[in-house]
Amino acid sequence: MAAITIKSAKEIELMQEAGRILAIVHDELEKFIKPGISTMDIDRKGYEIIKSFGCIPSFLNYNGFPGSICVSVNDEVVHGIPNKKHFLREGDIVSLDAGVIYKGYHSDAARTHAVGEISSDAQRLIDVTKQSFFEGIKFAKAGNHLHDISKAIQKYVESNGYSVVRDLVGHGIGKDLHEEPQIPNFKTIGRGPKLVPGMTLAIEPMVNMGAYDVWWLEDDWTVVTQDGSMSAHYENTILITEGEPEILSLKK
Repeated sequence: MAAITIKSAKEIELMQEAGRILAIVHDELEKFIKPGISTMDIDRKGYEIIKSFGCIPSFLNYNGFPGSICVSVNDEVVHGIPNKKHFLREGDIVSLDAGVIYKGYHSDAARTHAVGEISSDAQRLIDVTKQSFFEGIKFAKAGNHLHDISKAIQKYVESNGYSVVRDLVGHGIGKDLHEEPQIPNFKTIGRGPKLVPGMTLAIEPMVNMGAYDVWWLEDDWTVVTQDGSMSAHYENTILITEGEPEILSLKK
């Protein structure tokens, strides 16, 4: 197993800038979301914004992924492939997962948005998924253990009647998009590695309205809920510090 990388002050500066740019990408994409646009339209817009900052989309051609933005609609959990024939409809929810490479360093973040007016149940799913991230990072402090974060996410999600996806997890991040450690959103055996300043982590709860079981479509990328229930996704790149964690991919 590869070691967990501890970032230097210079590396942290580069990742802070990568995160700042990605926060802007997500803010601009949120404004762009409306009924009638295609998931390919979202991908093209995301690509344009990322390139306007002189950055490279982390996901484009990553292990063969054909888009810059993962666009996942309704029961699609993650890794939805942009498609010019897949149009958003009033009442949909859409999860956008994006990353940027700035001077060799990655940032990674995801948001789930309403498309027009959505049901109160769908909005609650989005809200609980987002809040579960913040419940988790209350424990993202030096001296705690990684799975303290995982346990807190699961506890909050399940207390609200939803389920946490088991087949996909968060990850370390830096020069590589996916680094050690893997970060489950659910309690596992053991406490996981101790958190120390300089760790950079992508924490990403994926939450289903129904059961946690998922499967992969024939494209080998798109992950959907087995029971057809809606799913939401919320992610940020964070830095472990001597005090409170720093969220790199949120606008300050």
